[in-house]
Amino acid sequence: MTLQQLEYLLAVHQHQNFLKAADACFVTQPTLSMQIQKLEEEFELKIFDRRKQPIAATPAGLEIIEYARNVINAAHELSSL
Repeated sequence: MTLQQLEYLLAVHQHQNFLKAADACFVTQPTLSMQIQKLEEEFELKIFDRRKQPIAATPAGLEIIEYARNVINAAHELSSL
């Protein structure tokens, strides 16, 4: 897991759309989707329910998103020291 993957995760959650999240992160949609898929494989669970429109986080995904938000906030704080 990387900070970049966590940033992508938060972007998808915020935008509820892979294409909009990719645009916000300045990457292609396939790149962003692949990184989210790698996270899902690492955690061995689905983070987003792609069958819903707009895309919604699964209950387990919401927990991961909250942890990701805390990690990203901590990383930003650390880099500003």
